[in-house]
Amino acid sequence: MKRPDIAILFTTRIVRLFCYGFLSVVLALYLVQVGLTDRQIGLLFTLTLAGDAGITLWLTTSADRFGRRRTLLAGAVLMIAAGVAFILTENLLLLMLAAIIGVISPSGNEIGPFLSVEQASLSQLIANERRTSVFSWYNLAGSFATASGALAGGWLSQFLQGAGISKLQSYRSVLIGYAVGGVILFILFLILSKAIEIKPNPEGAPLIKRTLGLHKSRNIVFKLSALFSLDAFAGGLLVQSMMAFWFHIRFGLDPGLLGSIFFAANILAGFSALLAGRLAKRFGLINTMVFTHIPSNILLILVPLMPSLPLAIAVLLMRFSISQMDVPTRQSYTMAVVSPDERSAAAGVTAIARSVGAAISPSITGILISVPILFSTPFFFSSGLKIIYDLLLYRSFRKMKPPEENEIRTSS
Repeated sequence: MKRPDIAILFTTRIVRLFCYGFLSVVLALYLVQVGLTDRQIGLLFTLTLAGDAGITLWLTTSADRFGRRRTLLAGAVLMIAAGVAFILTENLLLLMLAAIIGVISPSGNEIGPFLSVEQASLSQLIANERRTSVFSWYNLAGSFATASGALAGGWLSQFLQGAGISKLQSYRSVLIGYAVGGVILFILFLILSKAIEIKPNPEGAPLIKRTLGLHKSRNIVFKLSALFSLDAFAGGLLVQSMMAFWFHIRFGLDPGLLGSIFFAANILAGFSALLAGRLAKRFGLINTMVFTHIPSNILLILVPLMPSLPLAIAVLLMRFSISQMDVPTRQSYTMAVVSPDERSAAAGVTAIARSVGAAISPSITGILISVPILFSTPFFFSSGLKIIYDLLLYRSFRKMKPPEENEIRTSS
């Protein structure tokens, strides 16, 4: 039953990331049409990420005991609910409530309990030496899906507007597609087998004291979480919706061209994730994470310094071509240094740390870009903090090797 489950998990990743990319390019534009200000949009995105942190923490830290499939189904329901709520209301308070409780992605990136539980499930279905490679393909599939979604969302909106439909209704059509994607996810999660579940402890076995679902790996996970939170805070300053909004204001780009730019960017990001597996085999997971991430962030600093649109796009695409090498390596490293019965919780806690770190950032960006002289500063703040994160990660974990790297060292 392992191969069907792996195929389903890859398919759910593709469907979900397509929906996230589909929505991300137009979400900020939709909220402008609803009547929200820049600062209100930033606040709403902050509440979205903060609500995600709470919901995901609750679901993922109990997933290994409650059931991984049940947790994934609950996430799909929350995704459907958020999409429907955003379609039906233009009231700011109701939108904020839906953002806090539901699952909706302003960045085009993963949100909700899905990634954590799927990572734990895949780690259970594959051997250690294949884990980073499978995670690389898993992330490549997600990047392609996000790219395709961004392209489809941007051009669908523009096509509908060209056909005489209002901007508000064209963006609302994208939200309908997002909710439908949640329904598809629910159906796919229903057909997963019990092979993804953790085996229960034998009767009479002593109870293990846990904190947030963790036991012996608790300190490692908390240290990683603190670092990942810093990285996510920095990344949250430039979520894809805000970056698309920056290009729209700075260069006057329409939704179709924005979708095309981020389609290309996410395709390049996907290939960078695939290359990460090969680099990790040669240089190690931590080295790959750090020494590909720093150049990526230097390129991000250069984007707002470019004097023309073609140059800004070129530098942005160069940045995305190496930007995701740290993602499968980070995921693989986290799964490698914890016990199998802590994997969902470890992935969940680190994901929550990232969500909490990113939760404050969009509201800060909303304030910054509303002031003309500070319009481009999120690029500089984001990149600088990410480089600090890279240096701290290397200092803290360069000597802690995952099992497969220790095996290679022993055999040599």
